[in-house]
Amino acid sequence: MPNTSTRPKRGRRNRRVPREDPARNELVSRSLESAQQCLFNQDYGTAFVHYLLVLNLAPVLKDFASESFRFTLFKWADELDSLGRIQDLFDCYEQALELFPTDEVIINSMGEHLFRMGFRDEAAGHFHKALKLKPDYPEAKENFYRVANWLVERWHFLMLNDRRRNHKYQQAIQKAVEGGCNTVLDIGTGTGILGMCAKKAGASEVSACELSKTMYELACEVVTANGMNGRIKILHMKSLEMEVPKDIPKRVSLVVTETVDAGLFGEGIIESLIHAWNHLLLPPQSTQDPSRPPSQTGRVIPAGATVFGMAVQCLEIRRHHRLCVSEVGGLATAAAGELHSPVSCSSEDDSTEPYTTERLSRLPGGYTPLTEPFNALDIDFNNVQELEGLCSREVSRVRLPVTGEGLLDALAVWFQLHLDQESSLSTGPKEDTCWEQAIYPVQTPHNFPLRPGDELIVEISCRDAYLRLCSVAVARDGREFCLDDCLDPDKPRNDPGPSGNPNPSLNAEAELCSALACLGTEQSSGPRDYTMLECAEMALLNNQPYHDSFRRALAKLITNLKDACSVQGPSQGEGLEVMPLTDPPSGPMDPGPDPFYVLDVSEGFSVLSLMAASQGQVKAYSSVEKTQHQAVLRRLARANGVPEEALEFWLNQVEDEQAVLQRPSREKLWSAIILDCVETCGLVRQKLMEKATLARCLLEDGGQIFPERIVVYGMLVESDTLLLESAVQGQEPTLGFNIAPFINQFTVPVHVFLDLSTLQCRHLSDSVELFILDLMNTNANYTNRDVKVQASASGRVTAVPFWYQIHLNEEISVSTFNQDSHWKQAAVVLHQPLAVRKGDWVRLNGKKNVSYIGPTKCISITMTMEASVYI
Repeated sequence: MPNTSTRPKRGRRNRRVPREDPARNELVSRSLESAQQCLFNQDYGTAFVHYLLVLNLAPVLKDFASESFRFTLFKWADELDSLGRIQDLFDCYEQALELFPTDEVIINSMGEHLFRMGFRDEAAGHFHKALKLKPDYPEAKENFYRVANWLVERWHFLMLNDRRRNHKYQQAIQKAVEGGCNTVLDIGTGTGILGMCAKKAGASEVSACELSKTMYELACEVVTANGMNGRIKILHMKSLEMEVPKDIPKRVSLVVTETVDAGLFGEGIIESLIHAWNHLLLPPQSTQDPSRPPSQTGRVIPAGATVFGMAVQCLEIRRHHRLCVSEVGGLATAAAGELHSPVSCSSEDDSTEPYTTERLSRLPGGYTPLTEPFNALDIDFNNVQELEGLCSREVSRVRLPVTGEGLLDALAVWFQLHLDQESSLSTGPKEDTCWEQAIYPVQTPHNFPLRPGDELIVEISCRDAYLRLCSVAVARDGREFCLDDCLDPDKPRNDPGPSGNPNPSLNAEAELCSALACLGTEQSSGPRDYTMLECAEMALLNNQPYHDSFRRALAKLITNLKDACSVQGPSQGEGLEVMPLTDPPSGPMDPGPDPFYVLDVSEGFSVLSLMAASQGQVKAYSSVEKTQHQAVLRRLARANGVPEEALEFWLNQVEDEQAVLQRPSREKLWSAIILDCVETCGLVRQKLMEKATLARCLLEDGGQIFPERIVVYGMLVESDTLLLESAVQGQEPTLGFNIAPFINQFTVPVHVFLDLSTLQCRHLSDSVELFILDLMNTNANYTNRDVKVQASASGRVTAVPFWYQIHLNEEISVSTFNQDSHWKQAAVVLHQPLAVRKGDWVRLNGKKNVSYIGPTKCISITMTMEASVYI
């Protein structure tokens, strides 16, 4: 009740000025001095403890000490990370955030550590929080863009932009709900769109579950924004963990889901539907009691699927999954043994994936069908007995008449998703769909020319709830030839021809007989012996122009260095020993001049070090790490006459992998350092400029970094495809729901893994030079640059695709945009298209950004573009 007292309130007393505490001040002063001394001595752990004491006792010093405190925290965190003391690392960050709860730099840094340890949802939360505190903070923005690709995969945008798909799902759900299915569970809800369709159709109870924390939070925001908060129950969990009545009050009459991938079963739909039928759904409609109303029976949307397949020839698939060349960079490859990608339906290795995915219509070079499409599998999602028996089905064999002539490279698979008895969606290669197709590559050591009249024998199974299709044999002239029988890597192989030739000598009867001669009808006597390379590593190995360019550039450098040594006389080599980081090699090199040291720090599998060693008078070090891969290089070295002591593996001798760039010996510098500059996705590698700066300090006089510079090229294009893959488009709500503003928060400005040669687009300009990265001369670099581009046609500029010309020296270069390239391209997408007329000039501003997702802060290059038309 109100205060009824009439006595006047007392005024507030003046606060007394707190007395100085000499002992406290002395402790703060000494601790601050100790922190600074420990920092100078690089004792970051002790320095961090002293700073914590100082800032807790004297918060007034926060502004003064913030920069030193951050530096100490980051250095100590890196040490803890390298020691594997992860809990201590995060404890330090928690203590730091208690002192500086709104410090965007510390928040962003903690996000970087979370990301590197696989906590992507939590990392994204920290990057997002840092951006809220400072919206123009470039490091947090760049980190958020990078992590957004992990959290919200790009197919979410394609699916939401696929109006045909959305309307068919909406119609099927509406028909089921209006028919009596009034309790609904949406499994893998994503943005929540299917659950909202059910509620809008009149369902009395709607629940949804989502495993991804990011998508769960996004769905909650979307549902709330559309006025359905409290009307749809969203659970952050797997459907396999759901129970009645703990998570939902009772069994439901309808499950809606789209937890299918390009291979249909890859997202676990079989397992989740078996669990749903046994624990979450009402019993299905029974033929013995057809009078039961829909509200008392259970059903699933989609109701089932039919899977189709087709054998294809495709050079792009072939060069990513098996060795296509007999020589690379002057090295014969026969001794490498059988090499292939980790995509295989073989039962011998559980570490392989049964299929990969591609959009067949956008593969460079296209594809050639070798058979007619065939029916591989039918599945009824409303028959729990069929679902439970799927994995135990016997392997079935189908014989496919060969209708086209070509090399067997893969089986391409797609499906028709039956939403109900009347409506279906196709993911076929000729459909205008948001789906890719599943690719089952042929993993054999030989090319197999097929011709009309042959029969291809394919085995179909569902082991581990994955659909598996495996080409096992070819029937010709009454005989069956098993495709996997010729396993001896030392047997002479039929020359597969140049990698650029998709159909080498197909009509030559001699080649056909040679290939079939290696195909016995006897079974292999032992386990299959092969080495696995990643798809990008395999495509790199098959890139002959790239390796030939490196061979010529290396030869020129070594020749120039030899000439320089002969001019300067023997004094140039005095005191130089072949001394690796630890003990010298067991076998001495041939007597003669001191060798030139070459270091290859390429990512993954690389033969560049072996190519350098083959030049003679070269001691080459490879950064290849895997034991199997090292064995392949050793076999190649022996077969190509490279002395064993001419090639060593650098990471076997370096204690700290982070310190891979250091002297080859105490008294020697490198003659050449090979840096891996461009990621397969089309972006410049992180830490490139930092590595280049360090590498320059480790070169001898006349030594060189490969490449010496990179020139970035780009052009103006109009492409609705890139817009559809980058953000939800249009002003109209999706099926009447407001979704775009929420999911478009995860739009990223750079589209990667792009095949520009097959991209549906209109070129609105010629290619122009956008940027130069000089690895040998830092003074030639710049952080931003304005480029003027003249429009060659009228239209809307929606993107600026870009690629690289990698200059190994002044005369030799390789492009990341040609038919042999193992690299993809990337594009900056303008989400506000820019209208231009032919002849207009467009100003592009390119920027070099700082990226921080790595063990240490570093400079990396990502293209960001600001475009404007001017007169």
